[in-house]
Amino acid sequence: MTDAELRARAAKVVPGGMYGHLNAAIFAPGYPQFFERAEGCRQWDADGRAYIDFMCSWGPVVLGHRHPRVEEAAARQAALGDCLNGPGPIMVELAELLVDTIPSADWAMFSKNGTDATTQALMVARAATGRTKVLRAHGAYHGADPWCTPSTAGTTPNERADLVEFDYNSLESLEAAAASAGDDVAAIIVTPFKHDSFEDQALVEPAFARGARALADRLGAALVIDDVRAGFRIDLRGSWERYGVRPDLTAWSKAMANGYPIAALTGVDALRGAAQTLYTTGSFWFSAVAMAAAKATIETLRDTDGIAAMERAGTQLREGLYAQAKAHGFVVNQTGPVTIPWLSFDGDADLSVALHWSDACLRHGVYLHPWHNWFMSAAHTEQDVALALEGTDRAFAETRSHFG
Repeated sequence: MTDAELRARAAKVVPGGMYGHLNAAIFAPGYPQFFERAEGCRQWDADGRAYIDFMCSWGPVVLGHRHPRVEEAAARQAALGDCLNGPGPIMVELAELLVDTIPSADWAMFSKNGTDATTQALMVARAATGRTKVLRAHGAYHGADPWCTPSTAGTTPNERADLVEFDYNSLESLEAAAASAGDDVAAIIVTPFKHDSFEDQALVEPAFARGARALADRLGAALVIDDVRAGFRIDLRGSWERYGVRPDLTAWSKAMANGYPIAALTGVDALRGAAQTLYTTGSFWFSAVAMAAAKATIETLRDTDGIAAMERAGTQLREGLYAQAKAHGFVVNQTGPVTIPWLSFDGDADLSVALHWSDACLRHGVYLHPWHNWFMSAAHTEQDVALALEGTDRAFAETRSHFG
């Protein structure tokens, strides 16, 4: 079954044929919608075309597709049971691993998606403080529930009435947002770095991170780090640990189980009681297989120094792309951590150059994205990156030829 045939069939039974962030209709023209298999740092689409994968399924795959240690752990648990009348012993083991790994974690709760975890975090903060307002950065993505989805279709103004926005990396703006909320601030929620789509990424300024922590303390509010996208690719201990900033609550998902569906909320002892008061649950939230995969993923990242491997591969990719762009006469911006990279073309306001280049990359076997950050995995070897750079070089040449 070809990609085109699958799209035609899907259009009859799925609204729009596809929806959400995986909808290929919103990408460049050549992007496939359906994929059949994956291995390591490669994926094969429904038409049999192979790609070196720099999206890693939009973040969840951190060790490489079908990593043996993770698959073995998942298979062992599946042989015992997955969706049971209560959680398996693996839930306790995984929670213990998170508490042992993350300095700001005294407890853990589990769910399925990053949206679950960020929403739980705000519920805990509100239960603990008795307040309603949440400060969040303008344009930040925290999930797809009505309070945070980028589209307002199907939502009501009341569902966002308690959000007060500030500009990322601006303490002045954050202080102003807090002042406008008065004494009703329950939480400050912030991503570890600015990774808004369609924009160059921006690393957090250490003074901003420390200032956010100090403001939360002064207000008696919870500092929430949304580590859903960046977690386990910057620092296993938490993405702001290197700045000496520890949150009260942290939301995790994506890379947590190398592609198996799971999310977690971790928090400090002071919020344990509030977390106990919530009624938050789901029939599939305590899936033992995903928990076994998460435990194996985190242990493998720890034991193999997987983040360092991603940093090496990401640096090689960044340096190679810079040299190629310069050789072909392009000025590019490469922003964000090297483990979560992105490239934009200077002056490309309508993304026409980026769209053409990314489409050309696809034709040469490299899967990345024109307006969303990419993801490295520990499976990207020096040889894989070198082969990908051959494809990106051809794409630069074709893009230069097209635009003159």
